[in-house]
Amino acid sequence: MSAAERNIHDSHTPMMRQYLGIKAEHPDLLLFYRMGDFYELFFEDAEKAARLLGITLTQRGNSNGQPIKMAGVPFHSVEQYLAKLVKLGESVAICEQIGDPATSKGPVERRVQRIVTPGTLTDAELLPEKSERPLLALCVTRQRKQSIIGLAWLSLASGRLCVTEITAEENLLAARLRQELERIAPAEILADHAQANLLQEQLNSRATVVADWHFEIAAGERSLLEQLGTTSLAGYGAQNLSAALGAAGALLLYARNTQGKQLQHVRTLTVENESQFIGMDAATRRNLEITESLRGGQQGLGPTLLSTLDHCRTSMGSRLLRHWLQQASRDQQVARERHAAIGCLIDGDRIDPLSEALSPVPDIERIAARIALLSARPRDLSALRSGLQQLPQLQTTLKASHLSLPPLLQGSVQALQTPPDCLSLLERSIAEEPAPMVRDGGVIARGYDAELDELRALSDNAGQFLTDLEQRERERTGIANLRVEYNKVHGFYIEVTHGQTAKVPDDYRRRQTLKNAERYITPELKAFEDKALSAQDRALAREKLLYEQLLHELVSHIDTMQIVAQAVATLDVLVALASHAQRHQWCPPELVTEPGIELIQGRHPVVENTIERFIANDCRLSPERRLLLITGPNMGGKSTYMRQLALITLLAYAGSYVPARSARLGPIDRIFTRIGAADDLAAGHSTFMLEMIESAAILHGATEHSLVLMDEVGRGTSTFDGLALAWAIALWLLQNNRSFTLFATHYFELTQLPQSHTACANVHLSAVEHKDSIVFLHAVEEGPASQSYGLQVAQLAGVPAGVIRAARKHLSALEAHAAEVDGQFDLFAAAPEAVTETDAINAPVGAAREALEALQRMDPDQLSPREALDALYQLKQLIHADRSAG
Repeated sequence: MSAAERNIHDSHTPMMRQYLGIKAEHPDLLLFYRMGDFYELFFEDAEKAARLLGITLTQRGNSNGQPIKMAGVPFHSVEQYLAKLVKLGESVAICEQIGDPATSKGPVERRVQRIVTPGTLTDAELLPEKSERPLLALCVTRQRKQSIIGLAWLSLASGRLCVTEITAEENLLAARLRQELERIAPAEILADHAQANLLQEQLNSRATVVADWHFEIAAGERSLLEQLGTTSLAGYGAQNLSAALGAAGALLLYARNTQGKQLQHVRTLTVENESQFIGMDAATRRNLEITESLRGGQQGLGPTLLSTLDHCRTSMGSRLLRHWLQQASRDQQVARERHAAIGCLIDGDRIDPLSEALSPVPDIERIAARIALLSARPRDLSALRSGLQQLPQLQTTLKASHLSLPPLLQGSVQALQTPPDCLSLLERSIAEEPAPMVRDGGVIARGYDAELDELRALSDNAGQFLTDLEQRERERTGIANLRVEYNKVHGFYIEVTHGQTAKVPDDYRRRQTLKNAERYITPELKAFEDKALSAQDRALAREKLLYEQLLHELVSHIDTMQIVAQAVATLDVLVALASHAQRHQWCPPELVTEPGIELIQGRHPVVENTIERFIANDCRLSPERRLLLITGPNMGGKSTYMRQLALITLLAYAGSYVPARSARLGPIDRIFTRIGAADDLAAGHSTFMLEMIESAAILHGATEHSLVLMDEVGRGTSTFDGLALAWAIALWLLQNNRSFTLFATHYFELTQLPQSHTACANVHLSAVEHKDSIVFLHAVEEGPASQSYGLQVAQLAGVPAGVIRAARKHLSALEAHAAEVDGQFDLFAAAPEAVTETDAINAPVGAAREALEALQRMDPDQLSPREALDALYQLKQLIHADRSAG
């Protein structure tokens, strides 16, 4: 520290010096500095917190000659303020008093005990119940012209640690990274300076910047080995990773630093490979409305696939269901085992009993995480106790079926074994209805600790002692309204009204004067006060110590708790899916090795619940029938038909029954969609540009096992450009990608494609025209549609009648003109014979010919602007005179 800095430092008050020293260690965080019953913020932090939280900004005293700006929040309600700050993307350092004010000569010793960031939340009050808020670290290395993207992410609230690596060309780096971030949906991203800039500039994502050395690959590998307690990563399939290890090292270091302790619940590693799951890019997830509605995001303003299926009774089950839908496995055996379990639950009539038994089970997964971090609260432990007590009923209900259990349910029965040591410890140690916080007392059960019971007895007997003392003093003094009471400020006292003070004995010592009464203390009451209050303080201290010891003892049972949590969540999801399938007559899909999709009477899983009568439709795709051209009117159901095929495919591979009479599906590796119209003004992308970007991603990424949905490609540009692009894209998907494709279009010229390509077929959504209106039948039929019905749809939308009449008149004129010139332009017709320049010049007659000859005589380079304008008017008069003569 320089001399100038030392002078400035010394000019502050001792408490401010302490504050500034702690703040210097956390310059980018809001510092909540504990002072008595409040967390205070100072200077710039106070101004920022007052603005974000809407709390009062004040000024108190001076330090270094400057007024101290302050803002504070009560310690007992701090969680609600933290929740708001985290939602706004802020991080907070919580600085607690760890010294004893009674023995401190200077400022009470304080220390940052934890750091709260968007990606490191574990408190129930700060977390959404039904979704994860993972912390993700990004590390990118480069080899020749390719980049290796290493990702590691951790859900601190569950202990789930995952890594993956992706290789991408330099020009595709941002697109691949965007796809993975959409899939993982991190709450906070860690990156070095270079990658943080890339995230900000190309993906408009904010990152927490950490030092480059945090991402060293060798250090990351050592950190992982230490965390997992192993000598090799081969058992996890991570031995050949590089960039992902660097990301994992930075991730673990950051998580440990924010929590201020080891991550005892992070005990395994999952290495994810993109070939494990059915791939879906960000556009596909958005268009299919799997977890977020196009209308309302995650705010519940529209139904989603997840909200439709989520009948789970536990938060753990809801999170696992989300995971199954977002990351459906390509492995058909995984899905078949889930189908078998659902079938057994339905056939064995076990759905309602299991659903009832699951209802009381708490969020064991997150409670286990808080135990590991030593932050579990008393009611977490009482809830855990109740959950473990529920396990025998779950086991009994599962075994009650007369059917033999399939492997997945057999595994659940085994995993739901009650851990006797853990349950016994909780039953002995925690009170039946404990207080919310340890500091309130009443957490440890009676009989668990003899010393605590003795201290409590002293406090418990205080009530009887005070009653007896009050009665004796009334008899001794003759004061009938004398009262013996207690408050936290003045302790125990005897209260006498002013009219009776003459009767007060000599051994009464005045403690407090009120408007209408005097309060006294006696030697006997003082002796009892010292004993009782001392016992109460010692009981609270003893209870705090016992609770800390209990948490440390429970840490040894974390593995068992995590196994139970996973089994309960899996069972909960299966019961929810079985319940929905039974209620809506869904069928078990058949997954086969032969390529193709065959649906009989398929329905949209979300839309069927929102309308009175849903029209079911068939769909058949095979190696001989790879692309369906779908035509029909707007609002006829093309998009619904396309989406329902994708959702049924996703449901089948996620392990659910599907909304159809029967479903047969072959291998699927990815689902792509190009549906809907939107723009991205922030990125400078028009609707058509976004459409082409999404189309390009499909043409580059789709394979012969991919399912592709293309809706009205080419509509954002001129008719001929759009038609040409739609034709070329359809042909490319058919011949090069060879994907299973649904291609909806209003370009009727495309319906000629099946004439030259047998793997392409026409289908249409039927409609019936009645007078000037239209009735949508929503039934899919073979062959192309006869017309577009655009004017009828506009009329239904409420377009004024005058506009419709004008449009109909103009349409008739256009159709007549098209007939005169031998029909509408046909993209697939044979090219016309070439016309020579001489023929073109000699063809016109009359004034038109004179105009052409005049044009040939002109030299535009020699004309002034005025002369050019005059020549243009002369040519126009020639043409006008010719038409008038005609």
